[in-house]
Amino acid sequence: MLAKRIIPCLDVKDGQTVKGTNFLQLRQAGDPVELGKLYSCQGADELVFLDITASHEGRKTFANMVQKVAAEIDIPFTVGGGISELADVDRMLSAGADKISINSAALRRPQLIDEIVSHFGSQVCVVAIDAKQELPEEGTGEGTWTCYLNGGRIPTERNLFDWAREVNDRGAGEILFTSMNHDGVKEGFACEALSRLASLLTIPVIASGGAGKMEDFRDVFTQGHADAALAASVFHFGQIGIPELKEYLRKEGINVRPPVRL
Repeated sequence: MLAKRIIPCLDVKDGQTVKGTNFLQLRQAGDPVELGKLYSCQGADELVFLDITASHEGRKTFANMVQKVAAEIDIPFTVGGGISELADVDRMLSAGADKISINSAALRRPQLIDEIVSHFGSQVCVVAIDAKQELPEEGTGEGTWTCYLNGGRIPTERNLFDWAREVNDRGAGEILFTSMNHDGVKEGFACEALSRLASLLTIPVIASGGAGKMEDFRDVFTQGHADAALAASVFHFGQIGIPELKEYLRKEGINVRPPVRL
């Protein structure tokens, strides 16, 4: 069985790492270059860098910042934000990214997934999905999971599960699913939705949104059947250390790569 992955995420705005709650109320969390270097040294399995306002502001991801982070780490590096054409992918890979993450651009033009897979291979293409579970009407069961554009600002008519299946069928390498309801709340991941995704798809699912304690990581793997767990604030603000988290997960019987002993 493949090892489960622990992935810190750098949400970057104006050159600084930030973190919010439910995609709002952002606060600064540190220098992305220094944080990336720290997580690489601590034994993170991968690193994700998201320029969170690039799509909303209609601009491209800052290649110079990507270069600086890439120079300090020796783990797989995924970059997203404002990527809407093949030239953007080429620019990010040249700057040091191993994979790119697309979100809004894929929802607006799904053929972009096919193009990236065709030109660069499926392993390069991560499709991020930001979705919110809308409250159901009285007595109608669980609410619908709606996909959002532009960093969670604009709802679409796309349903999480239908869109995820299309992404899978178009050949993307993996899906990064963020539950907007759980983001920054620190009360656990959206394990029910994640488990449903795992049963529907043939590609790996990275879980994002909700990490607050070590048990949440255990649950996302055992109950949500995620292939990787992504988190931000619990790592940025020192609530959970990656070496300690990996030790805990191994004791819980979860297959993770050995922790780094600093």
